[in-house]
Amino acid sequence: MTIRNSAKALIMEDERVLLLKYEDEEGGYYALPGGGQDYQEPIIDALQRECVEEIGAEVTIGSLAFVREYIGKNHEFSETDHHIHQVEFIYHCTLKNPAAHIQNGVLPDSGQLGAEWISVHSLLEKRVYPAALKKLILSYRFGEHVPTYIGDTN
Repeated sequence: MTIRNSAKALIMEDERVLLLKYEDEEGGYYALPGGGQDYQEPIIDALQRECVEEIGAEVTIGSLAFVREYIGKNHEFSETDHHIHQVEFIYHCTLKNPAAHIQNGVLPDSGQLGAEWISVHSLLEKRVYPAALKKLILSYRFGEHVPTYIGDTN
């Protein structure tokens, strides 16, 4: 099993967080924009590329907020994800153009329905992956934040 790095964007504005929306047999769910790092690609470049591909916007990448591992065999999707081991680096980001209309970018993920601003106060009611992020986002404070390793979570 190989370990793959991934970069994710935590974009928050006016008590809202920008999430990608997907749908499966259980209904709608959300995840942060971002994705896998290509071979020899700097992680920051991967995040910038993924944001353009998924939300159609460039971001200013700030400090590292969280590091999450996902070891597929340990979670509810183990039947399909047993071979996946991913380390996600989640960065605080802002939109370079705050007035940009956010939508699917030039190369959205398979199954990606769009991007939505979600109130941080309604996060607990939503199906968000990883679920551990919901409470972390609610308590996240910009500025003096120390990067947090959140472990093998889904």
